[in-house]
Amino acid sequence: MPPPYSRLSALLLLMALVAGLALPPTSTAQDALGDRLDAILTGSTGDAAIWGLYVHDIEHDQPVYAHNAEKALTPASNLKVFTTAAALDILGPDHRYETTLYFDGTVEGTVLRGDLIIRGAGDPTFGSTIFRRPDPLRRWARQLAEMGVTRIDGRVIGDARALAYQPYAEGWDVAHVAREAFAPPSGGLVHRDNLVRIHLRATQPGQPAAVRDEPSGYFTIRNHTTTSTRGAGRFASVDRRLGQEIVDLRGSVTRNYRGSFRIPVADPTAFTLYNFHVALERAGVQVDGPLVDASSLSSPPTYDGLDPLFAHYSPPIAEIIRYINKESNNLFAEQVFRTLGWDGSIEGAERRVRTFLRGAGIDSRGLHLLDGSGLSRKSLVTPAALGQLLAHMYTHEASDAFRASLAGGGERRTTLQYRLAGSGVEGKTGSLQGVRTLSGYTTAADGRPLAFVVFANNFAIPSYRIRNLTDSLVLALSTASVAEAR
Repeated sequence: MPPPYSRLSALLLLMALVAGLALPPTSTAQDALGDRLDAILTGSTGDAAIWGLYVHDIEHDQPVYAHNAEKALTPASNLKVFTTAAALDILGPDHRYETTLYFDGTVEGTVLRGDLIIRGAGDPTFGSTIFRRPDPLRRWARQLAEMGVTRIDGRVIGDARALAYQPYAEGWDVAHVAREAFAPPSGGLVHRDNLVRIHLRATQPGQPAAVRDEPSGYFTIRNHTTTSTRGAGRFASVDRRLGQEIVDLRGSVTRNYRGSFRIPVADPTAFTLYNFHVALERAGVQVDGPLVDASSLSSPPTYDGLDPLFAHYSPPIAEIIRYINKESNNLFAEQVFRTLGWDGSIEGAERRVRTFLRGAGIDSRGLHLLDGSGLSRKSLVTPAALGQLLAHMYTHEASDAFRASLAGGGERRTTLQYRLAGSGVEGKTGSLQGVRTLSGYTTAADGRPLAFVVFANNFAIPSYRIRNLTDSLVLALSTASVAEAR
């Protein structure tokens, strides 16, 4: 009979053997992948930023790598992934915005006595120069003229109440909203991307540069420029106070200069009404009354009993989100985000997105969604939540529409045009000063799909070094065999 300690030793040995069979070997592909990513992060460039990484094996629905994955970080335009995924789930790929024109009054011969009312729905594409489609305001003006209308004896009202009045989100840079084309205001009624294009052309040395604006006359443009004798460069600058439609052009342009830039308007509803007034006048329809924002009226319009004269429908959401993700269109993202809220507000949209995330089994704690585009530095997300959302959307019923909205590596006219060509990566980029992000999908060496998130925050080195390291991290994923780790 063996001594008791021998029985105990044998039992412990058997338990160890069973445990060893249940565990992966010490050296696994998962470990190798982690070692590879860790080695990239511990390089000289990796020390220059706060990094957050998350990699999710979609087939097995579990993470295979995480680094600061639960830390709330600035996502920049990667926030658009939350906006577009929620839009596909809540609104559906086929959802279209409807903007309508109403008439409230009576017809006397060729005169409309009463109010024309444009009822907005928050359509980001209404009259957008991005789409090669006829301008709906010009089309409506021509249709009225073709119906024999020669005069509007009444007001032209813009109704933007579909979305709450929150033109800018908390945390946006004031300098951006005053001058930058990528930061126009949001509203329930927008037109032509809420931007005025200003063309600048050199004249004779010592003389002011020639200025032309589209649409003409909306901005008050004060031209303080001069044409220099220099043959290269542009030194003109734009000064514009927030909330005013006055633009000061200063500095000089070279003797051969010809170029243009776009400036955001301050009041989307006023801008839409101005453009409609111009279209009506050009179509031969005189407008006698004032241009009025419905929110300024003590008795705003009601639509009971009114039939629309005309209606304009946007492209479907599936097409709109392609511009949001592939080209990182901020206005489109903000309009869609606010549409998600029950009350058209930023706060309502955040609650709706959180509800969507909880339904997908994603922990929304640590998320701070103050806008839909990622321009706000106060918006925060965790790499883990974003990675889990990407994994969820991979098998979502709207997966095809969602993946089609992401930029492919090297795809022309996208934010990945000059990156990751031939890699098979589908992704969304993000950038703010001191922030670079990239998330999306790639395929491991064994053919398994991976969702990945790479965030770099708080760096002061040249951004191209962060971008190169980010791409190295993503490319490393495609050389790993996740199956061997199982």
